[in-house]
Amino acid sequence: MHLFELEDQSWFPRLVRDYATDYLQFIQVSVRLDRAIAPVFRRGLEEGKTTEVVDLCSGGSGPLVLLVKELANAGLPVHATLTDLFPNIPTFEAIAKSSEGRITFEPAPVDARAVPAALRGLRTIFNGFHHFNPSDARSVLHAAAAASQPIAIFEASDRRPINLLGVLLVPFAVWLMTPFIRPFRWSRLLLTYLLPLVPFTCLWDGIVSQLRAYTADEMVELGGGAPRMRWETGHIPIARGRGRVTYLLGIPC
Repeated sequence: MHLFELEDQSWFPRLVRDYATDYLQFIQVSVRLDRAIAPVFRRGLEEGKTTEVVDLCSGGSGPLVLLVKELANAGLPVHATLTDLFPNIPTFEAIAKSSEGRITFEPAPVDARAVPAALRGLRTIFNGFHHFNPSDARSVLHAAAAASQPIAIFEASDRRPINLLGVLLVPFAVWLMTPFIRPFRWSRLLLTYLLPLVPFTCLWDGIVSQLRAYTADEMVELGGGAPRMRWETGHIPIARGRGRVTYLLGIPC
């Protein structure tokens, strides 16, 4: 059910969009989503024969920062490039600065359906694939196949009723978590408490995200017909019963 998400709209205020993605980033790090998906992510690099990652629809970067750090600690140095159609430049700059050279970013808008040829490596989308309608989602997958680049999709959004019910609590979570989100900004407090645009955005986009989410079988169907690509899909449980992640891994063959 492809309703519109506020953060996808070009007219939507950048500051509200950035603070909403900051919240999503905070939650993904808090539940250590990286630990759940790390085996599939690493396999995408190894089977795709690359140590480069091109992260699409990066938002606040999701679990990528921790994934890259843990791989480096395990002796597998990986370099990642953050990209987005609406790049959150302040967040990208902060991540790049603290990454010890392991993460850089593309400041210009990057369309996941038409990734510049110079950006090569494992293409990743963390919790962003549902933003694409079926036609565009198919274009994202087929573009990776046409460029002979591996791709890994990870989606925590899920059309199951339990997920939709959980999203109704999101505004309360935003209000509770905001004081712990860094960097501290007075404008973040203003747009969260006095003028609650951030919690409303997270609520609306959260509901729409669940309704737009693809099942594992639908992801494989979208990738169907892509030349020289082997697809694998499944579900990964998140620790302590915090839901599951649906993944799609595509490897050139």
